Amino acid sequence: MKELRAVNKYFLKYKWLLILGILFVISSNIFGLYMPEYIRYAIDIVIENLASYRLADGFAAQSEFKIHFRYYIIFFSVIIFITSIIKGLLMFFMRQTIIVMSRKVEYDQKNELYQQYQRLNTSFYKRNNTGDLMSRISEDVSRVRMYIGPAIMYFINTGALFTMVIYVMFNINAYLSFLVLLPLPLLVFSIYKVSDIINKKSEAISIALSGLTTRAQEVFSGVRVIQSFAIDKQIQQEFYMASDDYKNQNISLAKVDSFFAPLMMLLIGLSTLLVVYIGGIEVNKGSFTAGNIAEFVFYINMLTWPVASLGWCVSLVQRAEASQKRINNFLEDKNEIINRPSVALNEIETIQFNHVTFVYPDTGIQALSDINFSIPKGEKIAIVGKTGSGKSTIAELLLRTYEVENGSLTINGHNIKNIDLAGYREKIGYTPQDVFLFSDTVKNNILFGSEIKPEDAQQQVEKYAEIAHVHNDILQLPKKYETIVGERGVMLSGGQKQRISIARSLIKNPEVALLDDCLSAVDAKTEKTILDNLYATLQDKTVIFITHRIFAIMNFDKILVLDDGKIIEQGNHAELMDKKGIYYDIYQLQQTAEPNEV
Repeated sequence: MKELRAVNKYFLKYKWLLILGILFVISSNIFGLYMPEYIRYAIDIVIENLASYRLADGFAAQSEFKIHFRYYIIFFSVIIFITSIIKGLLMFFMRQTIIVMSRKVEYDQKNELYQQYQRLNTSFYKRNNTGDLMSRISEDVSRVRMYIGPAIMYFINTGALFTMVIYVMFNINAYLSFLVLLPLPLLVFSIYKVSDIINKKSEAISIALSGLTTRAQEVFSGVRVIQSFAIDKQIQQEFYMASDDYKNQNISLAKVDSFFAPLMMLLIGLSTLLVVYIGGIEVNKGSFTAGNIAEFVFYINMLTWPVASLGWCVSLVQRAEASQKRINNFLEDKNEIINRPSVALNEIETIQFNHVTFVYPDTGIQALSDINFSIPKGEKIAIVGKTGSGKSTIAELLLRTYEVENGSLTINGHNIKNIDLAGYREKIGYTPQDVFLFSDTVKNNILFGSEIKPEDAQQQVEKYAEIAHVHNDILQLPKKYETIVGERGVMLSGGQKQRISIARSLIKNPEVALLDDCLSAVDAKTEKTILDNLYATLQDKTVIFITHRIFAIMNFDKILVLDDGKIIEQGNHAELMDKKGIYYDIYQLQQTAEPNEV
């Protein structure tokens, strides 16, 4: 149960619902205890008066006995009926408190997990599959809820009912109660032995489900690639194998679970037989009544469901333990971006990299080595270099999706770690290299993250679509700006997605525009048009433009040339051409490869 200690804080948060639930459990069981007692009274009265009724056969008194019989039967029937109604209402309130508490905890835990997902850095998402993340926030949290709700409710109910029923039974006849309850140690031993098996199988099921979910998510996302390679049957077979593994794991657990119910019923049946047999002997001795036998049978049957549910409840707890362990692994992950703001940031005046060396924590690859440069407000800076030179890593550090561990990155002279993360990121318009569009309308994708008033939305969307040179493309779509782009923008071309992403980053009117190789899918003419528009729009803004095309950045204030994670050259276009170094060589190579772009 050590992993489930993590949910104890929720019990404290919703302690009044839990306390009320416990009170309702106890109250419902108290009223439930009265029914066997009333049945005993009714049976004993009927048996005691039945002989007198037969002796009065032929006399007027017999009709009086019949009236008394009817009175007693009706009286006890009404009492039992009222008691049952009260017990039912209390059970309803029991579920309305404990089960409602479990739903509230489920809501809180999903939010806690989601907030943790938001804090974790990019390396976390590189290590974990989307399907696994979805499984933990849905399936695993639901299993923990089953522990907090039904399992705890039935455990409390079982504990309260056992205590009360056993106490009453021993008060009636201690010897018979002792014999009837003899099978219980066997039950406890069985649960103890099987619980460990259930725990291991539950954890295996969680892993299998995570793999199945991940596989399905990958297939749905990459269905076009799968179809283009004509490997539908192969992928389907792999999915069948993952599904079959999940099925086998569940069947294996079901076999263990199915052992409990017959065992419980066998033990309860054995107890009932003991009651009837030994109780009959006691009746013959005169120390017991027929009503007592009926009362004992009812008490034994009252224990039937709680005893039978023990196996199910143990299974729920073991599954919750396995699921909570997976949840705790995420919540305890140290690769999170911790926001501890101590500096107020009004404007971004300067950005400074001071001897920054960065190694990716998940791979151990050194991406940057002793990087030093500064960007004053309003400067247009370009970063060029071959693939793997560290260009995108600089963008990651600027956005603080990774932490700078060696060296420092300062904003206005303050370490980026001391600046409010949300407020800082709001001032940056980021266009990533790997464009991501939501399955929504073109308009809503451009408006994503902006705070534009609804009445101004259409005008602003069209304005920035024009700047990104995608307005005419959008007008060609079936519903223009109201066209649903599909998952990840599947309805659009690569160039259209990039340009919509540019419009999305600019519409928020950022202080810093960070564009990471976002024009790789457009032709040279379109690229030039967009860059001219960007210059006009971002005259007073800071621009950081990451690219591999030199012809797009010849007018930039400063150009950084990266190679193997180091800045090997920097300056404007003319200065770098005069050096006749790597920048010059790249320029000459691209001029030869794409002469029409000059």
